[in-house]
Amino acid sequence: MSGLFDLSGKVAVVTGGAGLIGSSLCGALATHGATVVLVDIDSEAATEVANSIDGTVVVKMVDINSESEVEALFEEVVERFGSVDILVNSAYPRNQNYGQQYEDVSLSDWQENILLNLNSYYLTCKKAAAIMQGQEHGGSIINLGSIYGSQAPDFDVYAGTEMTSPVEYSAIKGGIINFTRYLASYLGEDGIRANVLSPGGVFDDQDATFVDQYESKTPLSRMAEPADLKGAVVFLSSDSSRYITGQNLIVDGGWTIK
Repeated sequence: MSGLFDLSGKVAVVTGGAGLIGSSLCGALATHGATVVLVDIDSEAATEVANSIDGTVVVKMVDINSESEVEALFEEVVERFGSVDILVNSAYPRNQNYGQQYEDVSLSDWQENILLNLNSYYLTCKKAAAIMQGQEHGGSIINLGSIYGSQAPDFDVYAGTEMTSPVEYSAIKGGIINFTRYLASYLGEDGIRANVLSPGGVFDDQDATFVDQYESKTPLSRMAEPADLKGAVVFLSSDSSRYITGQNLIVDGGWTIK
């Protein structure tokens, strides 16, 4: 494989790699030549995803909120493969009470869900960056944001359903976007790029009423599919984006232009 999108010889660590979006991103990176370290707390699901991908994929079961486990992960990756060229954070950890209406969210649940996400992104980015700083070629950090990290939710799309956009979600994704900008500014002199990939709503067998209402407000008239994010993650991982950092790449079918 050759060209701007060639990832041959690169090592990519993907958190939440067994998830709906993460599994698609792992497949895209592996298909373009990267060695993918698929990180997830669910080893069975992770192994199933890895076995479905045509390419080099190694599964690691890691609690990304454990500093010792995250540190051990990156030490093992460097020892085994020699570098960490790409970090993709697609994990979205949450507690059992996540998803409640705003009025029903307790302070403890608010704190736990925000910390589960921001702490894990902080840990993985910090450990990966420390390795990338010692590499002549730097590296690329890609954090998963959301359209709701840069604008307020449209609650009309949830009308007539039991669904909502949890208040923690907006705080988490907004925090991730600006945290990534911080990384881009701080790490740029080391040749490390940091960008956000922000999807619009991704179809996952949601309530049909919600789907219809969401799609009616999307210029492309459909929700995203996980495969719609493949090109974006390969672009941000590869030399085709080598002069792009600190950006929030929105992949939303035009949702945010309205």
